[in-house]
This record gives sequence, structure tokens and C-alpha cells, in this order.
Amino acid sequence: MRKSLLVIGALLMGFGASAQKWAVDKSHSNVGFTITHMMISEVDGQFTDIDATITSSKDDLSDAVFEFTAQATSVDTRNERRDNHLRSADFFEVEKYPTIKFKSKKFTKIEGKKYTVVGDLTIKDVTKEITMDVTVNGPIVHPRNQKKMVGIKAVGTIDRYDFHVGGESGASTGREIEIHANGEFIKE
Repeated sequence: MRKSLLVIGALLMGFGASAQKWAVDKSHSNVGFTITHMMISEVDGQFTDIDATITSSKDDLSDAVFEFTAQATSVDTRNERRDNHLRSADFFEVEKYPTIKFKSKKFTKIEGKKYTVVGDLTIKDVTKEITMDVTVNGPIVHPRNQKKMVGIKAVGTIDRYDFHVGGESGASTGREIEIHANGEFIKE
């Protein structure tokens, strides 16, 4: 029994040692959203305070785990009045729920640079599994610092009602929100 525990411990320690961590380069990354307004036009927004990491034991990122956070107070639609409304209890309720989180559970290669990622998205007090389409560019070696870099583009759609964001009182605003994230990650 003791020998089995030692073997399991050694395997776990070995995995931890071989895992690679990639940190987001915030100056070359963004997380945004698009929503329909009055059923005729689209309004774009973004979160300006984000953080993300990728952890993988394989160079091709085929076993990658993505973790992402956005500070809900950083929502920016280029309209102060609308942004303040989005921060209120009607939408994100940032005083009570300051952080939006995503953690992947499954990353699957489709073909070439195309993947899908399945994970848990938490907005306010709701966590739901979502699926996003992902494009992976790279990895490449940065010409100046010689560190490995990879670009990740993820796109998906959620129903804001599922996350208690806006509710039906926001009828002038569409239910579906398109999420689009672009990240440049550097291997630590």
C-alpha cells in the first residue's frame, strides 16, 4: 500500500514538473462581447481588466487548461451611462459579484488550427458549461526575447438570461451575447 502511494505521488510530482504555464500578454489581448440593440444594430463592449493563463504538459497544447478572469467593473462600451447601468444590479451587479471567471474542462482539436473548448463560465452567482470555437496560432519564438508565444482566438455565444444578466426587463437588448476573446500568451 505504501509503495503504491509513493508511486502515485511520484507520478503526480512528475506531471507538475512537466506542466508548462503560459501567461497572457495583456497589452496584446482583449475580451469583448457583442449584443443586439433594439433588434436592429449591434453594440460592442469589452472588459479592460483581464487575466488569463494556459497550463499544458504538451507543446501542441492538446491537453491545455485555460483559466480566465475579468473584473466586471471594467466593462467598457464607450458610453459611461450604459457602462454604469451594466455595473448595476440590473446587469452584472459588480458590488456583489466583482469577477467573471472561465475554466476549461476539455480542449479538442478539430483540424489544423481549429479546436473547441468546453468549460465552466461563472457570471454573478451562476456557473454554466459553455463551448467555444478556438483558433490557435503558433507557437512561435519571439525574435527578441526568444520565449515561446502562442495566439488564441475564441468565439462563442451565451444566453444572458441563463446568467441572470439583465433579465426580461432589458427587452431592448438581445438575449444572445457573442463572446470574442483574443489572447497572446508567453511561455513562462
